Amino acid sequence: MARPVHFEMYANDFVRMRTFYESVFGWSFVQQGERWAIRTGTAGSGIDGSMLERVDSATRGDFSGGLMLRMRVDDIDEASRAVENHGGLITVPTIPVPDIGLFSIGTDPDGNYFQMVQEDPYPA
Repeated sequence: MARPVHFEMYANDFVRMRTFYESVFGWSFVQQGERWAIRTGTAGSGIDGSMLERVDSATRGDFSGGLMLRMRVDDIDEASRAVENHGGLITVPTIPVPDIGLFSIGTDPDGNYFQMVQEDPYPA
């Protein structure tokens, strides 16, 4: 079973978004290059995320939404076939991402975007 392990949100104004989520939910943010790591807390269950600059949708496989979940899967090729066999689309085919693994972006039948990641099968 694939479970959400990370989320990404996209922002036009990092300061405004950071201030909002810090004030409303008590999240903390740490800048890491062009993205901000989001820590949602340590109590109970939950996931952390990242905030990135909102860019032209073509850069991220036609994704222009505001929030995207990432699911860890055991076999990204098998999961990609299942997405397409059940009415979804793979909008960014599998690519290797250093320090993350194999990565792709898809949509469900209603057009909601999600990411899938498989642990790197060839770690350094």
